[in-house]
Amino acid sequence: MADRKLFAHSRSSAGVRHSLEDHLRGSAALAGRFGEVFGCGELAAYLALIHDVGKGTCAWQDRLVAVECEGGGRVGVGHKHAGTFLADKYTKLPFGAVVFGHHGGMPDMEQLKDELVRAMAGGDEAQRVAEAIRAVEAVVPEIHPDPRPALPTWLGAPSGQGRLGLDLLVRMLFSCVVDADFLDTAAHFGCAGVRLRESVDMTALVERYEVRRAKLLAGREPSPVDALRQRVYEQACVAASGKPGVYVLHVPTGGAKTMAAGAFALRHAAANGMGRVILAVPFISITEQNAAVYRRLLDPDSSSPEEAVVLEHHSAVDLDSEERLKGLTDEQREELQSRAHTARLAAENWDAPFVVTTTVRLFESLFSHKPSQMRRLHRLAGSVIVLDEVQALPDRLLIPILSVLRGLVDHFGVTVVLASATQPSFWRLPAWEGLERRNIVDDPSGLFEALRRVDYAWRTGDDVSLESIAAEVAAYEQVLTVVNTTKDAARFHRHLDEHVAHGAEVLHLSTRMTAGHRREVIAEIKELLGNGQPVQVVSTSLIEAGVDLDFPRVYRAWAPAESLQQAAGRCNRDGRLHRGTVVIFQPSDGKQPRSTSYEAALNASGAHFGPGRSAPDDLEALERYYPLRYTLQQGTPDSGLGAEIEYLRHLLNFPEVDRSFQMIEDALSAPVVVIRQEADREAIESAIAQLRDFEHPCGPEVLRSLQPHTASLPRGEAEAALRSGLATPITGDLLLWEGGYHPQRGLDPDAPEDRSAFNY
Repeated sequence: MADRKLFAHSRSSAGVRHSLEDHLRGSAALAGRFGEVFGCGELAAYLALIHDVGKGTCAWQDRLVAVECEGGGRVGVGHKHAGTFLADKYTKLPFGAVVFGHHGGMPDMEQLKDELVRAMAGGDEAQRVAEAIRAVEAVVPEIHPDPRPALPTWLGAPSGQGRLGLDLLVRMLFSCVVDADFLDTAAHFGCAGVRLRESVDMTALVERYEVRRAKLLAGREPSPVDALRQRVYEQACVAASGKPGVYVLHVPTGGAKTMAAGAFALRHAAANGMGRVILAVPFISITEQNAAVYRRLLDPDSSSPEEAVVLEHHSAVDLDSEERLKGLTDEQREELQSRAHTARLAAENWDAPFVVTTTVRLFESLFSHKPSQMRRLHRLAGSVIVLDEVQALPDRLLIPILSVLRGLVDHFGVTVVLASATQPSFWRLPAWEGLERRNIVDDPSGLFEALRRVDYAWRTGDDVSLESIAAEVAAYEQVLTVVNTTKDAARFHRHLDEHVAHGAEVLHLSTRMTAGHRREVIAEIKELLGNGQPVQVVSTSLIEAGVDLDFPRVYRAWAPAESLQQAAGRCNRDGRLHRGTVVIFQPSDGKQPRSTSYEAALNASGAHFGPGRSAPDDLEALERYYPLRYTLQQGTPDSGLGAEIEYLRHLLNFPEVDRSFQMIEDALSAPVVVIRQEADREAIESAIAQLRDFEHPCGPEVLRSLQPHTASLPRGEAEAALRSGLATPITGDLLLWEGGYHPQRGLDPDAPEDRSAFNY
């Protein structure tokens, strides 16, 4: 092989093969650039330099040519072991996971050790490893580095989080390598140079933000709380000059948190030489809403050739789902897997200065072991991460979430901002013990008192039901009722429809409606409220986080304290009344989500809030509520709240961490595409056809086009719908709904069609 040209990839559209030397050096240069942001450029570059060394064997090279002659396809000859062997020899064994997993995903340490034994003398891969290294070292002698790549000094320090720090470092290096590999490969097949965005001038973005914010506010109707909102904004601007760390933005609902968070993040990034702002929110509906606000404030004018500033990144569809829907035949399942394999999204790598995403996308990427999800992680280094509505982070995963956030802050130059009206007591948990807390607002208690705009009333007792509350609600012209489940929302809507005056608008919101339908309803609600017209709304909790609505009266079914306070944030939001009214009721026939975390939150809420106890916006009571809530879920200090995932991280068991860390539990829901309007049919069916065409994989824009037409069903109902023919599979866990759709309630759980079809 001494005089043989080595290749990494087959011919591009220009008829040129990708030389292995060029690919290794190109990937190394990119990975080094990415890793330099967190002080590990040399190590990242080396791991990228060796990731495809295994392609140097005659068997791999011959098969590449053969496959090319056959019209394309996978080479099918393994090439992981040579680079893994070199990673172990010149760095540390755990970094071998970066090389071994750069296609299929990072292995656990036991598997990695076994594979390394296969690569060593006497192992069944030893001959191929030696052959590949001999061939590649002739053109890339740096695969034998002298000196060895430097490891970060903090790795062995007492403050380095030990194995947890190593776990996070391996993940970040893996991200650097797989993104570099992807970009260099794409550049070859695209016959163009690697496209990387130039660093943005954060100071210029701050100036644009200020100018456009002033213009935006000038066009709004003044509100009695504008002065307090301005005070919050000014304090955020002042706090932004501080050093990186963990900041708390504790602002009551209606306190213009979105504006203040953006201003802090941009100014803080500019002050500290940081390159990116990442805003993560718990629900796609808020993602879309916030992205629209920030685009208006930050994106260039339509006539400008400048690239967009704001990247909105989310998806309700899991194309990598290993837990397929039940109820399928073997033939259906095989076809579905084939489609999913070729239709996976080409994951965006967050190469933008301002990213708006979901907390699901952020944290499931951080705890994944798959290249497609982890490719963007290195973009977190040197960034400001704003966690909006932070109270929505799931208790069952708090320990690993807080641990990884601390690791990012301590070792990767990250600032974390916790933004919410209901701030959890994270510093009461061991993961954040000793971590400095920096408040953006000087006096949250004073601010909450100044922005107190509601009085609470309570409805309890055996005679309280969904129907009795609906009869009471029907007497008010503008009123919002929030219940706990989609079934309760549909049933309350029926009750309310029966009691209201003829012709009154009774609107419904839940995830059983498509995203586009929900947006239309929210827009209609805003218009009716703005015009002073009657409007009665029933919704699930999706309306509580970030949806800017202002009702004079709100009813909220009994729920955890933070949900009660969030619902109150939709009442007298702009302070135009002396006091709005929030009625909290406990319906005897109402349902509650079923989970250990939710039950603990309800029990802790009952201990501190209610008739004769504190109101949900009492900050001192909330400070007592959260520790009790956490204690109720911990058997011992080493159990509960996701402690078992921390143990898996200690073991560097990347696949098992991935399987265990589920922000949205797979068993709960499935995304369903609905053709709600005939005018949309052609476009939807075209997109579905592209997703089902596994011979011609499509890009992420196809899935994005379906997002407005996607609703959600409980997993059990989705499986039953598949069996009954009310739904058919598209790809991954995405379904096409073939049944009816209620014009107000969407996929109505009590519709006669559903009752007869869903036979378990």
